[in-house]
Amino acid sequence: MQANTPYVQRRGQIEAYFDRTAMAAWEQLTGSAPVSRVRETVRAGRERMRATLLDWLPADLHGLRILDAGCGTGAFAMEAARRGADVVAIDLSPALVEVALRRVAQHLDVFDAGGHIDFRSGDMSDPALGEFDHVVAMDSLIHYRAEDAVQVLQGWARRTRGSLLFTFAPSSPLLVTMHAVGKLFPRADRSPAIEPVAERALRRMLATDDGLALWQPGRTQRVASGFYTSQAFELKALAR
Repeated sequence: MQANTPYVQRRGQIEAYFDRTAMAAWEQLTGSAPVSRVRETVRAGRERMRATLLDWLPADLHGLRILDAGCGTGAFAMEAARRGADVVAIDLSPALVEVALRRVAQHLDVFDAGGHIDFRSGDMSDPALGEFDHVVAMDSLIHYRAEDAVQVLQGWARRTRGSLLFTFAPSSPLLVTMHAVGKLFPRADRSPAIEPVAERALRRMLATDDGLALWQPGRTQRVASGFYTSQAFELKALAR
């Protein structure tokens, strides 16, 4: 991405949020320690979403290279490694990656099936990350404008053989209201701002993007749990 684009500007804001504003809260949310009722609903929703995306991948991931784009504290990467995957797990926040490394060190059994995790801090859209069989972006594209998210998907599509699994924030009156109410909660209970998009509009953007011409929509699943609402979406590569 070129410098000073909306994507790059937003990327900097997200990195600052996780590294400076909400590091402790996010580490707690993604762990097993007690949290507030608000964050309990978010934790439960994220667990359901992670399980959904894992179900959409092959049960046996031996020999497959997976990109965990926006890996956070590493929960998805560890589950994929348990299935034998070679995972590149990248996040903008060096602090979150440090948490992920500590957690993996406490659960070395994740590598018993021969899987591997390469944790990195940086831009999930970087072409230097190489080629993949599957890309998974759980709640990482939701912080960007739909136009920028589609551009990121286009870049991954050029380097991916199997599927692109990502989530988006489905636009609805209820979700808009929940976000407004969420601003009344303490800062530690808030997530960074997201960019809701209507599913119909997103499908139209995907269908008309030349860079995704060889990809077709697959499964979709919405997960709603209290103050967590996100929708999984699958793009599958056509035979080439």
